[in-house]
Amino acid sequence: MRQWILAGLAALLPVAAAAQDSRLQRMDSLDAGRQWEAVGRLDVNGEGFCTGALIAPDLVLTAAHCLYDSRTKERIDPATIEFLAGWRNGRASAYRSVRRAVEHPSYVYDGELSTDRVRNDIALLQLQRPIRNTTVKPFETDERPRKGGSIGVVSYAHDRSEAPSLQEVCAVMARQQGVLVMSCDVDFGSSGAPVFSFEGDVPRIVSVVSAKAEVSGERVSLGSALAEELTLLQAQLTGVATGGRLPPGVGRVKVGEGRSSSGAKFISQ
Repeated sequence: MRQWILAGLAALLPVAAAAQDSRLQRMDSLDAGRQWEAVGRLDVNGEGFCTGALIAPDLVLTAAHCLYDSRTKERIDPATIEFLAGWRNGRASAYRSVRRAVEHPSYVYDGELSTDRVRNDIALLQLQRPIRNTTVKPFETDERPRKGGSIGVVSYAHDRSEAPSLQEVCAVMARQQGVLVMSCDVDFGSSGAPVFSFEGDVPRIVSVVSAKAEVSGERVSLGSALAEELTLLQAQLTGVATGGRLPPGVGRVKVGEGRSSSGAKFISQ
């Protein structure tokens, strides 16, 4: 997003050596980016941007910290966020404003960087209207990849904000407490970028870029957990939309309410 966390994470050691990574490929043409039109730029409050990916016609997956103002620490009004699907050189395949947004129930924005914060750094945005465009096909999701597995990332960043870039090969260097330590090349603006596994017939999202960090002097990227956490988010979003009760263990997060014993802030159900 607008501001990333750079820190030494000694707790994540040891880290396996990375495989030979591919270089970032900027996808300036429609042909080059045709398979990736469901990845888009999230313009946030007119002041910055993140990366997000469509996983259903009306749902965008991104990082939870993209929903917060880095200066005030306050949650941003979702109505000020716009998803630009396949944004490339001044044009998008679809433009949608955001109706509502939910983050992981245990995510706390004002905490220091930790495995808990990174692991829970995911959010779902529900769009005002579904995207019904044959060129913008939502991605499937899958389990987290194994350590040593080959992955890829499609992202925007501060110095490549006008077109998405694909890194087709990078590696899972370690898996620690639900956090993926990756060799993928990310920077400011890549927050929320989808991490793909290419095993099988189609690319599937297996994580979301949360932060960049240093481990033993080596620059790495950190990815959030996805499998069970995504199910919680979908249930949470359904509960917010209907006003109904949520499944046990799923809470609605809001700044300014009481803290649970885990440090998360919840609204009473």
